[in-house]
Formats: sequence, structure tokens, C-alpha cells
Amino acid sequence: MAAATDCVLITGSAGMVGSHLIDRYRQSLPKEKIIGTWFKPTIDVRDILDVCNAIECDVTDAGHVYAIINQYRPSKIFHLAAQSYPTVSWEKPIETINTNMNGTINVFEAVKKIRTTEPDYDPMVVVACSSAEYGLSLTPENTPVKEDTTLLPLHPYGVSKVGQDLLSFQYFQNFGIRCIRVRIFNTTGSRKTNDVTSDFVLRGYKIMKGAENKFRVGTLETRRSITDVRDLVSALVLLSEKGTAGEVYNVSGEKVYQVKELIPLIEKAIGIKLNIETDPALLRPTDEPIIYGDSSRLKNHTGWQQQYSLEQTIDDMLRYLREGGGDRRQEEPGVKT
Repeated sequence: MAAATDCVLITGSAGMVGSHLIDRYRQSLPKEKIIGTWFKPTIDVRDILDVCNAIECDVTDAGHVYAIINQYRPSKIFHLAAQSYPTVSWEKPIETINTNMNGTINVFEAVKKIRTTEPDYDPMVVVACSSAEYGLSLTPENTPVKEDTTLLPLHPYGVSKVGQDLLSFQYFQNFGIRCIRVRIFNTTGSRKTNDVTSDFVLRGYKIMKGAENKFRVGTLETRRSITDVRDLVSALVLLSEKGTAGEVYNVSGEKVYQVKELIPLIEKAIGIKLNIETDPALLRPTDEPIIYGDSSRLKNHTGWQQQYSLEQTIDDMLRYLREGGGDRRQEEPGVKT
């Protein structure tokens, strides 16, 4: 068997980022070369079933993870599978840690095991980490944060992402398994659920359709850099090709928006003046005042630049809803593995 093939493996392919990464590779690879594992999807799994070699797999199942990697020997592994909601991580901390950290171990252990008999097998493993790792370090005077900023996560999800990050580094240092650690900041786009942009777009869409008449909001003063998922996908692909093995990279939008600045963009997109109402249920007891990262290392190493404006992202999200995406999207947070 060849040490590696031109297949790519995407874990968590039935999540928002994974599905768009499939869309990207469909431009250059046939369906059978794009291996997408999924479990408890956060998008409609029908969005990926016919466009990749989709395999149901729980990444906490070490044997199944090994079997897939051993069978296909992908040259690139994009490990996106995760329980990715901070609020859910408080309700299910053990499940969050197990999925995110043990799932990562299983991917690296599979590569390590194959290399005991096939030492030339040398895939690039791109691991989706998170800006949540920075936690308490995300202060106005400390942003945009660089990759060497102290990691002070504020919830079990953030802790699990630090674990993924450092485990990946250890497998690189100790076993020479090439990897790229990507700390992803706020990212949105079609198929996204449960972030401020997708929530606002969905509420605006419902008002446009006459299903609601009030635009419910929570805290409007926090500030967020926002990246279109297609720009994130470009960063992931570029890093798999040009990134320095073992290195960590921020992927953050260049422009910071106060949450209230999204409202006129939604109004413009739907052509309606919104009747805004604060909903106490949407107010969080604590929230990072700003989430904003420095992507200079990414740009210097790969030439990455953002291509999509937030206005275009919102327009495309509305188009997706109009075309039936609103009927398919899942309302409740799930475990994306």
C-alpha cells in the first residue's frame, strides 16, 4: 500500500466549517478522494452525503478512527470534529473534554500506529483550535492577541481546546507527526448556527417573512472580529500547503465590530427597519469584551488575505435561508464530531 494518497480527510465534515471545506475541495478532487467523517451533525447531513465519501464515525472511537486513516492514508487530515459550544461545555464538561481531547489523541495515535510499519507515511494534520484558549487574556488593552499570549480559558470548552493545541504540539515534538495548530476566531457564514451573526440574520429573515415582528437582542456592546467561513477555509488550505509544521496560527478577521453595528447591516440586507427589543434571556452573566486576534504570522507564511466583506457574508447567509437553508438548519446546539 502506498505510504500516502492524494485523499484528504475532514473530521467533523457535517459542521459548518467542514462542509465548506468539502465545497472547496470539490473544485479540485473527485468525490471519492474527499473523506468526510460525521457524527451528531450541526448542519443537515444531506448537505454533504452526495458530495464526498461520507462516513459516520465518532472520533472518540479509536478503533474506527484508525481503520479510516489506515484504509485511505490521506495526505492531509483536517481535524475539525469537536463539541464546539462553550455553553454546552458547562452542561457537558466530560463529554466536551472527551470529544475534543481524546478525539485528537485518536487521530494522532492512528498516524503513529501506521508509521510503525509504514515509516514514510507523513500526512499534514491541521487541527482546529480556538480563540477561546486565550480567555481572560482577551482584554481591550491586550488585543489583537498574538500567538504567544498567555492562554487563560474561561470554560471547559476553552480548556479542551488548549488540550487539543498542546497535544498536537507534543505529538509533533515527540513523534515528528507534522501538524498545524489553528486558533480560529469568530467565523460565520451559511449553515452557521448559534453565533451572533447567524442569530441576527435568522431573526431578520423571520421578520422579513412575517414570522416575527420584534428583533430580540442581548448584549450589544461587546466587540468581535468576524471572518467569513470561506476565508477561514482558504486559510486552512493554505496552511496545509505552506504552514510551518508544529507552528500555531491565529485566523482572525481584520475588522472589529461592536455587536450593535451588525443591526444596520441586517436592516439594509432585508430592507426593513427593525423593532429592537432586549431579551433578558439573551444576556450573558459574563462575556469577553473583545475577541480579536493578530493574523500576521498567517499572512507572512502563506500570503492569506480576507476576500469577503461582512456585508457580502450577510447577503449570502440570507440567500441560503431563502433557498431553503432555514428549513434545514438545526436550532439547538449539538455535538459536532
